[in-house]
Amino acid sequence: MAREVDPRWSDPPSFRRAVRYAVGVLVVAAIVAGVALGWAASRDQCANAGHVACDTASRLAVGLVPGIVLLLGGIGAFVITVRQWRGGRPWPVWQGAGWFLFAVMVVYLAMAMAAG
Repeated sequence: MAREVDPRWSDPPSFRRAVRYAVGVLVVAAIVAGVALGWAASRDQCANAGHVACDTASRLAVGLVPGIVLLLGGIGAFVITVRQWRGGRPWPVWQGAGWFLFAVMVVYLAMAMAAG
């Protein structure tokens, strides 16, 4: 049976770096989401409201700021993909990390906009 993936693409250290990068972006996005939720909850305009994102500024902060972090993380993974490709190093794992971060961003933004 023939190998369908080029053996040069199998690089465990590159895989570990890509996973650490993606997990790091997810952690930063979660921290930013927590800070945005804390900021939105502590605003005087939302003190008597039934939910945290009571006005436009709160909804934008909670919905878009973590999404922007995920977008920038995905773009960063694609930049690393191009650098790896140009250097002749294994690049598909970085492309996968970029698409994963973009998918998480789309899901997060869809949930945030549906809640708002």
